[in-house]
Amino acid sequence: MLNISDITVRLGGRVILDRAGAALPPGSRVGLIGRNGAGKSTLMKVICGLMEPDGGAIEMPRGAKLGYIAQEAPAGDATPFETVVAADTERAALLIESETCEDPDRIGEIHERLMAIDAYTAPARAARILVGLGFDEEMQGRPLDSYSGGWKMRVALAALLFSEPDVLLLDEPSNHLDLEATLWLENFLKNYRATMVVISHERDLLNNVVDHILHLEGGRTTLYTGGYDSFERQRAERAAQLAAAKANQDAQRAKLQDYIARNSARASTAKQAQSRQKALAKMQPIAEMANDPSLSFDFPNPSELRPPLVTLDMAAVGYSETPILRRLNFRIDPEDRVALLGRNGNGKTTLARLLAAQLPAMEGHMSATGKMKVGYFTQYQVEELDTEDTPLEHMTRIMKGMTPAAVRAQLGRFGFQGDKALTKVGKLSGGERARLALALITREAPHMLILDEPTNHLDVDSREALVQALNAYSGCVVLVSHDRHMLELTADRLVLVDDGTAQEFSGSIDDYTDFVLGKAPKGEGAPKKSKADKKAEAAARARAAEVKKAVKAAEDGLAKLTQRKAAIDRAMFDPATADPIDRDQTMTTLMKRRADVEREMEAAEATWLEASEALEGLAGVS
Repeated sequence: MLNISDITVRLGGRVILDRAGAALPPGSRVGLIGRNGAGKSTLMKVICGLMEPDGGAIEMPRGAKLGYIAQEAPAGDATPFETVVAADTERAALLIESETCEDPDRIGEIHERLMAIDAYTAPARAARILVGLGFDEEMQGRPLDSYSGGWKMRVALAALLFSEPDVLLLDEPSNHLDLEATLWLENFLKNYRATMVVISHERDLLNNVVDHILHLEGGRTTLYTGGYDSFERQRAERAAQLAAAKANQDAQRAKLQDYIARNSARASTAKQAQSRQKALAKMQPIAEMANDPSLSFDFPNPSELRPPLVTLDMAAVGYSETPILRRLNFRIDPEDRVALLGRNGNGKTTLARLLAAQLPAMEGHMSATGKMKVGYFTQYQVEELDTEDTPLEHMTRIMKGMTPAAVRAQLGRFGFQGDKALTKVGKLSGGERARLALALITREAPHMLILDEPTNHLDVDSREALVQALNAYSGCVVLVSHDRHMLELTADRLVLVDDGTAQEFSGSIDDYTDFVLGKAPKGEGAPKKSKADKKAEAAARARAAEVKKAVKAAEDGLAKLTQRKAAIDRAMFDPATADPIDRDQTMTTLMKRRADVEREMEAAEATWLEASEALEGLAGVS
């Protein structure tokens, strides 16, 4: 058992962890979650002994081997393969001893232990792990110093997994991985049998791998059983209970205050009033669940353009005179939601830069409508923000000539309101900086959003808010992401970038997952079916596809109406951040518009419910 007992940590005069505690069962697989800045990494450093707490203790079985990735990536002339194999220090020491030992009894003990720890299969295991994380045979033999920091961190992860610690500690293990390596890692961790604590914002990993969620909020921890979806349900129930208890307490408080106000001055009731005053003073306020207004993504919708936005005809793209991708043939329309799939290094970012007109077509032809505006997000934009400037200064500079109200309105769409807009970027969290970068690239209401790994700095709640905003956005989205949950909910076209080209992948994200993990297609090995059966199945699949499309259309419609209602509310209560269409309207007009939107929402909800019920009736059809 791993016992976290009353851990308190103060940094810079601020309490990060406040008597945080939990008893983690032996062999448990725990997802450590919380908002950015909540103290997750701090708690993990305390668990592995890299940080001394101001109070409390960590208890675990004597002799248990902890595994944790250091912040510094491995470097030097050693190869990834050599680095991973050397991570099993016991095996390395025994092999060295076996070469020099002359005591027959000790030699027997050494070989017995080497057999027990599967020492002779170690090279094969190390190679399998490296392949899973994206290193082919040639890459496994190159020096570490020939790799970027991200690839070096993959080597560090491979070494940790290979060493098979009794308590495996992982802090955002998928941050440097592509979707394909993330899928492999998830599959590997499913079969890992020791105790595991993983900090992750990947909903699918938290649902498929862990059996407990340790939620860190306000410096305290709460342990939930089950995966992330189960945690959300339990937390929602707890929020409802807290809200009901708070409403009840508020009613009691109001009743006591009213009695005190009416009876304090009378001699006959002064004692009773005084008694109630004491009861009121002892009443501990029930805090509501945290409601973070910064979970805000609101992409401005573009003007309409006729399709296609972009057409590629036997196009090639690359750097200098060397094409990376050739034979590119496809088009992108105004409302397309395209996910670019493929391992890192295959050319996804190169293709994204072609679509963003940052790279020219070296061969063939690329045509794009002249009025198209593109918003292109990359991690480099987050890293290049001036840490000494505020969000307001960044936005004012880039929206030169626009009114202060328009600048504030764009910032407000992404949660930078009031004093938050005046906070220096250096004091913003990684997630806040990502939101600012998104606010900057969407200032002109682009027709196409190209997002290259937009979730790296975002926690689970922020990712969910981003998914909802993308589904409400009426323009085209091209997405590169290792977050499978986001791809499933936002993409309706999959393009596989592989083997020097890019082609449509005819299937779902689940099909692609099976493809990456090398699983046989569904139905392989089953008895052959008649033409009539195949025709019926094809018709059923077509019907299921239609119903799924109707469900998604209804969900998108509801999301847009919800956004519209929120925009009207902003105009009613905070006109400075309102959309231009609402800013100068009277309160009567806004109330009428709001009522119209609510009626549309009721109709849309009914449509969605009908489509969802139809989809449930078709469950199992794929």
